[in-house]
Amino acid sequence: MREHSRPRGRREAGGGGGAGGADASPRRERRGDPAAGGGHRPAMEEGAADLRQRKKQNCTESDKMAPEERNKENSKLGRSPKYMLVQRFAKLFFGCLAAVTSGMMYAVYLSTYHERKFWFSSRQELEREITFQGDSAIYYSFYKELLKAPSFERGVYELTHNNKTISLKTINAVQQMTLYPELIASVLYQASGSEEVIEPVYFYIGIVFGLQGIYVTALFVTSWVMSGTWLAGMLTVAWFIINRTDTTRIDYSIPSRENWALPYFACQVAALTGYLKKNLNCSAEKFCYLLVNASTYTFVMMWEYSHYLLFVQAVSLFLLDSFALAQTEKVHEVYRIYLFSLIVGYLLQFENSALLVSPLLSLVVALMLSKSLQMNMKKSTFVSRLLKIMYIYLVLTVAVTLNFLLKMFIPHKENDHLLKFIEVKLGLNTTKNFTMNWLLCQESLQAPSQDFFLRLTQSSLLPFYILVLIICLFSVTQVVYRRICGEPLKETVKLEDGRIGERPEIVYHVIHTILLGCLAMCLEGMKYLWTPYVCMLAAFGVCSPELWMTLFKWLRLKAVHPILLALILSMAVPTIIGFSLWKEFFPRIMTELTELQEFYDPDTVELMTWIKRQAPVAAVFAGSPQLMGVIKLCTGWMVSSLPLYNDDDLLKRNENIYQIYSKRSAEDIYKILTSYKANFLVIEDSICNEVGPVRGCRVKDLLDVANGHVVCEEGDNYAYSKYGRFCHEIKMNYSPYVNYFTRVYWNRSYFVYRINTVISFQS
Repeated sequence: MREHSRPRGRREAGGGGGAGGADASPRRERRGDPAAGGGHRPAMEEGAADLRQRKKQNCTESDKMAPEERNKENSKLGRSPKYMLVQRFAKLFFGCLAAVTSGMMYAVYLSTYHERKFWFSSRQELEREITFQGDSAIYYSFYKELLKAPSFERGVYELTHNNKTISLKTINAVQQMTLYPELIASVLYQASGSEEVIEPVYFYIGIVFGLQGIYVTALFVTSWVMSGTWLAGMLTVAWFIINRTDTTRIDYSIPSRENWALPYFACQVAALTGYLKKNLNCSAEKFCYLLVNASTYTFVMMWEYSHYLLFVQAVSLFLLDSFALAQTEKVHEVYRIYLFSLIVGYLLQFENSALLVSPLLSLVVALMLSKSLQMNMKKSTFVSRLLKIMYIYLVLTVAVTLNFLLKMFIPHKENDHLLKFIEVKLGLNTTKNFTMNWLLCQESLQAPSQDFFLRLTQSSLLPFYILVLIICLFSVTQVVYRRICGEPLKETVKLEDGRIGERPEIVYHVIHTILLGCLAMCLEGMKYLWTPYVCMLAAFGVCSPELWMTLFKWLRLKAVHPILLALILSMAVPTIIGFSLWKEFFPRIMTELTELQEFYDPDTVELMTWIKRQAPVAAVFAGSPQLMGVIKLCTGWMVSSLPLYNDDDLLKRNENIYQIYSKRSAEDIYKILTSYKANFLVIEDSICNEVGPVRGCRVKDLLDVANGHVVCEEGDNYAYSKYGRFCHEIKMNYSPYVNYFTRVYWNRSYFVYRINTVISFQS
């Protein structure tokens, strides 16, 4: 038999016989025989061909192997394929039903809570609009203008050539304020024929609440895909809602850009999690790839700071690929998606140069340029490990150099004040600039308080997150050490292996949450990006048998079968957590929904009513940027400043107009206001007589520091100037203040002065 089998094997391999021999012969000639046709091809080209071939064969191999493995397992357990198909369908159906139901219930919860908080349905239009504060008022005001326009095209043109919002300034509001959500909302409202069914404000906030439901559903699906059980998704949603104060800003600012954008990012993360999984069938991989593509592009269009968050994600994928813990081709497909989204976003956002000088683009281009070098470093030799370190250094060097060159040669209006803010925040520089110090005093830009960690601990989220993170991190460290030692990864990780760190989607989420956590420890506002994924990762961990098996593998349990104990704990622990959360927090949530809160601001309503009735249509109002946003929304009158912090000119305007609360002369204030063609000045008593919790962070304190009106004596700071504080002195109605300004309206909170065009010097 041996004598007959060997010659037959030679004939097959030599190319005489079947298809298998025909495939094997050229492959053997390319590798061994330089005289063959493939022997002249360069090594790089051969590696690229092998990669493409593996990519094409990956889907078919996984599609063929998965059913065979399942059939073998089912035959051992005595199960028929029909039974398993029904079981899988039932699991998928009820999981999807639970995910969609969770999202819908959360959207209904937000709508009900919003109604109870503001009494929205029983208020008039003016009182409803006052609930939009600061930048939220500006976004909603442009939505109103789009609906009032005679046509959608005319409305878009007026927004892109807007000269009716800020005095002496024509702006492209769509580009500068990222008004694509408002464009979409207005199109949907008019195209769906909702004018006769629902009021515009309800349609607008309904879309935002619906997106928050999609946000929760995406987190549910991500945790479900990682753990294999939709019980993890239920626990994710429970933790998200209970810690709503730290997971979302929907309570304070409904139209903010992040509330529109983060649901798409959550969908992208869910699709990326599935895309990175091993042994994924071809159809599922294509679906995940298309969803990553669509959600990434939409996310870029919805938020001006989206490329910074994608940069953090790209760094996570770069580290994942550098240690060869994921398929390189998949990771580089995601890089191509980044590149496509940035280029299309640049074109559709009126050639937004901020995307070209973004660190994301520089990193992606550096990675693409270094891809060919990376392909030759996948061998287990000392030289390859040394080249791997050089590869990381090369990528970082090229990325930094490219970003520097792009900023040199591409004219851009990137926020330079953000770089200055980071320098001051890190203690690398000091400044007396009002804008920088005002930003540093904002609560969202300070380090998180102890109450934040206390809230996460009381809901049991933080302890379980730390436990899951430690186990995953140690497992990933073991895998990286094995890879450095040259040990290959397993094609399929089984439950009894106890190697959760070999799953690329798990490694990605571990790196991603650590990076976001580092940012959240520096800036409290970043907690809204970090905490939702803390909920997801903690829920995945306690519901994953693989994580418990990894722990038991280290502990070397012998008394109890570790697989059985891991399966029991993956069901028992989340059930116990769920019941404890239900008992402690469900009554509080129901109390929030049944308790009628009161939001009543009669002084602001009276001010807006007076402006609409008494002020000339061509009047320009000056005051704090936050109040100017509300005036623009409620009255439509032109203002001199807006609460926007992405434009240097607007920041300078805000600082100049804030001088009404400083110790400056009446003549100086008059010159500042008339330079912006302001006709009316609104002084807020809450700012003028502000008693802040932190002395030195009040507006008047920051102005005194910036203007040099602070004197230090015996360690204490005192404000000193030969002029009194303008907002106090103008209320006294004596010269020279009455020469420049005439009071025309006042109530308990606001004082309105007409800026005189003809100055009368009376005693």
